[in-house]
This record gives sequence, C-alpha cells and structure tokens, in this order.
Amino acid sequence: MNDKTAKHAPARRPERLITLGPQGTFSHEMALRMNLVKPEEIVLLPTIHGIMDAVARGEGDAIVPMENSEAGSVGETLDGLSRHPLFITGEMYMPIHHNLASLVELGKIRVIYAHPQTHEQCSEAIEKWGVPVIHTSSNASSALEAKKTPNAGALIPIIAAGLYHMPVLVRNTENNPSNTTRFVRVSLTPVQETKPEKCSILIDPDTDRSGLLHDLLDVFASRNINLTRIESRPSKRRMGEYVFFLDTTWSPKTAGAITQLRTITGVKELGCYRKIGVPA
Repeated sequence: MNDKTAKHAPARRPERLITLGPQGTFSHEMALRMNLVKPEEIVLLPTIHGIMDAVARGEGDAIVPMENSEAGSVGETLDGLSRHPLFITGEMYMPIHHNLASLVELGKIRVIYAHPQTHEQCSEAIEKWGVPVIHTSSNASSALEAKKTPNAGALIPIIAAGLYHMPVLVRNTENNPSNTTRFVRVSLTPVQETKPEKCSILIDPDTDRSGLLHDLLDVFASRNINLTRIESRPSKRRMGEYVFFLDTTWSPKTAGAITQLRTITGVKELGCYRKIGVPA
C-alpha cells in the first residue's frame, strides 16, 4: 500500500510517545517519522514488555512492531495486548532494510550481533558469511555491543549506523527486498473512527470442543467479512491452551459478528482503526 495515496487517520497527539530503544531502532525511527510529538518527548524503553506496562499505567501511547513480512508476528506485542486492557488505535508500515556494520573489515569479523528477528530476516547472508551470531534485545543494542567487542559486526538499520558511528560494510542484507514491518499504535483508550479500515480481536476460548474453531470462523464467513490474519498464541496458563488473534477488514456487520462471538466464547476487542500515513 502506498503511504502517499493511503487515507490518513486522524492522529491524536499524545503527551509522550513510548517506543523501543536505545536510539536507532526501527521503532525509534518510526516514532520520529510519525511526528506526533517532539523528539525529546519520545520515551525509549529497552523491552516491549516494559513499553506495554508503561502504556497500561497511563504514561503515554506506544509505537510497537506487530509483525514482519519475513519473520512473522512479534510475540511480546501480542502478549502485551493479551495481558493489559490496551487498544490498537492505528497501524503503520515501514520497509525494512538491514545492514552489516563494523569497525573492522568483513574478513576480520568473528561474531555478529543481531536482534532475533533481524537474524531471521537476514539468515541467508549470515549463512553465507559463516560467522556466529549473538542475539540482542534491539537493533540499537547490536550496534552498542559490536562497538565494544573486538572483531565484531552488527546487523542494524542505517539510522543506528549513523548514530553510533559504525561504517556500513554491506547494505540491504535482508533475505527479501520487499521486507516490511507493520507497526501499531497502542493506547489506553480506543480510537473513535466512523469508518475504520480494520478491526483486531482476541479470542480466549472458555471451552475445548470439536468444531469450535469452525464455529468461530463461520461467524465472519457467514457475514462475508474478510479475515486478513489469524494466529494462535499460548495462553500461558497451561500446556495446550491457546488464544487467537484475528484481524478483519471493517464492515458495518462487524459489530454483529463480535456480538455473536460472545455467545460462543470469550472475546476481547482490541480496537477498530485505520492506517496512519507515515511521511517518507
């Protein structure tokens, strides 16, 4: 989808915007590009878990990664939406390009620091280099670790390479040149949209029986509502128990579908929202 032609959702300006740090992560770059707050009003926290906790305490809205076209969903974000009474109030898309940066030349690199999702998105290049990988909590942390470790490299975005003064040796190391991450804005209160584009729902089954998933999906199919994503996630209560995250295109029939879902099992509405256009 082209950001220049996308319909822009109204952007309520929060007092603070919380996202994943340190400086130089893709999340930090997205928060800066959205221009919702002044750069000094962006709060950087080291984990998505901590970010979701902060939003739940009313400390501001958050920008967090939801899923990547190569590596799939971000489990910490899904868990945070499940654990806290939070809402998705917008979504944004960013093309993702990784780069190998180091203070030494490529042939002298003995270890590469990378976030687990970055590792997955750059697995083909890493296999070709044949260098062991150490996982970090963020792309910015990868840069910081590589700077203080002899003969180390880091897989990082261009913004991090500039901030931490690391020469880029290999550009665009991602497996897929169309690599894209979907970010969501998370708030303590839902957005009020007259015609949203998408709705997100968490289904927490209170029963285990044959045909349950069929009945849940039929609620949407019978109304001709398109499901754009469905994913199971461990409930964290006991082995073999799962919750389901669903994204649907918005329809005037969506409210009726959710009402019917409630007669079948437990449902948590995560919000109906629009895509927020992001300046290049």
